[in-house]
Amino acid sequence: MSRGRGGIAWIFDLDNTLHDARPHIFPHINRAMTDYLRRHLGLDEAGAGALRREYWLRYGATLLGLIRHHDTDPGHFLWHTHQFPDLRRMVVSEPRLREALRGLRGPKYLFTNAPVHYAAAVLELLGVAPQFDAVHSIERMRYRPKPDAYGFLRLCRTHHLNPRRCIMVEDTLENLRTAKRLGMKTVWVSPSGRAPGYVDLRIASVGELFRRASSLH
Repeated sequence: MSRGRGGIAWIFDLDNTLHDARPHIFPHINRAMTDYLRRHLGLDEAGAGALRREYWLRYGATLLGLIRHHDTDPGHFLWHTHQFPDLRRMVVSEPRLREALRGLRGPKYLFTNAPVHYAAAVLELLGVAPQFDAVHSIERMRYRPKPDAYGFLRLCRTHHLNPRRCIMVEDTLENLRTAKRLGMKTVWVSPSGRAPGYVDLRIASVGELFRRASSLH
């Protein structure tokens, strides 16, 4: 049952927010997506890579281009592009993550453009799955990924959340811009020194969040 009514609710992105996906996971997903296009669209390696990048730039997600132009089954695509030989060794965790999440009062929701099977596996490996009230993955957004406002609104409706009582924690500025437009407070997880005006708090890593969360209230 949702506990979203009343107090502050925390909404967290997954990749590059709760863990560092850059060294191992993102390169693997990119290779898997290129291979998927190669096998299912009959392209060579170079053509598949170019089309993946074209759809990413044009639509914000390779999947959206595949659905629009090739009638690709999104579930099939996401399952086959999010398989990992040894996910445990690929996840780069934040040492203070569990303590930071434990210290935050209010329900916590994972809000990710990734598929649910991958998101659930990463939360388990990070040791924080029990701290989340729900996982709102790309399937729950009906395959309309962030920064599209549809997923944000569906999350809020499903869990009875008032956007003005939500704090969004993300590494991607475009997603935080949407959150701010909906009335949420925003936390940008980034080593960058300067944040745009729609960011309420910048932290270098999510492990800092509990120590600095009081500035958001």
